[in-house]
Amino acid sequence: MNFSIIGREIGPQHPPYIIAELSANHNGRLEKAMKIITAAKKAGADAVKLQTYTPDTITLNYSTPEFTVEGGLWDGRTLHDLYQEAHTPWDWHKPLFEHACKLEMTIFSSPFDSTAVDLLEELCVPAYKIASCEVVDLPLIKYVASTGKPMIISTGMANAEEIQEAINAAREGGCKELAILHCVSGYPAPAEDYNLRTIPDMIERFGLVTGLSDHTLDNTTAITSVALGASIIEKHFTLDRRGGGPDDSFSLEPAELTALCRDTKTAWKALGKIDYGCKSSEQGNMKFRRSLYFVKNLKAGSIVTADAIRSIRPGYGLAPKHFDSLIGKLLKEDVSYGQPANWSLFYE
Repeated sequence: MNFSIIGREIGPQHPPYIIAELSANHNGRLEKAMKIITAAKKAGADAVKLQTYTPDTITLNYSTPEFTVEGGLWDGRTLHDLYQEAHTPWDWHKPLFEHACKLEMTIFSSPFDSTAVDLLEELCVPAYKIASCEVVDLPLIKYVASTGKPMIISTGMANAEEIQEAINAAREGGCKELAILHCVSGYPAPAEDYNLRTIPDMIERFGLVTGLSDHTLDNTTAITSVALGASIIEKHFTLDRRGGGPDDSFSLEPAELTALCRDTKTAWKALGKIDYGCKSSEQGNMKFRRSLYFVKNLKAGSIVTADAIRSIRPGYGLAPKHFDSLIGKLLKEDVSYGQPANWSLFYE
């Protein structure tokens, strides 16, 4: 399950890798795209991701019903019109990569055809993401795999057989480092659709580093996924959810991305390891555990009775489990009220 991007190890033994998806949230302005990258870096994300296509590389300029969106955020829009608005122009890619490089921010993209891969290779992209709708495009997956770069595949709408086919295509194409993301391709998606118990099954079934592409409206689902083994979290990111762009309304704003980066790492740290021992933060409170104390003044040679000892706080005496063993014991020395019981006080 080895997987890394530019030397950053990603997997269950490492903090979650947080990807801020820029997608269409630049709203047609290069300056805004750069500001989003800057904000993602400031929020603590590990990477920012673009989408590399043109309307003509992803669909046809056709307005028949099958090329028109029905329902949801983009109801009535033709695919070509929607992607014309949403795409990141190819001549923006170089300045965006350069901007991210200056910030020491990892940047990569989802290509949607071979020409997009060729463009990204010219920019020395360090990794690739396959979008959910392209999980069935096995020739594209093989072409991406032939670059030898790490690849992340989203699995929204894919069944187990299709996921396995995509994995096989990546391996056949030469991909050595591969990860998959559990995903629900709803925009936004309700948390109850995520069925996060699928994540540990994916890890066991496919044997790959596994994460979550999260389209819910808050961070709860993403944080919960970490407890179930998610090592990568991808969320759409914007400067303003009211920005009016195609993806703005279901994207995180800067304060929310900051919280995601912080809270997923806290969740990962909290997983820790199997450990039934006393923790370092508990050491100072051990004295507040219950133990056995004398509640009567007794002379040496006295026989201890049940009303002479009690289980109380603090914890400097014998453990309460020894209560019955002390009854009837003969004292070797005087004891006083409030004195902790210990074995040295008694004859064998």
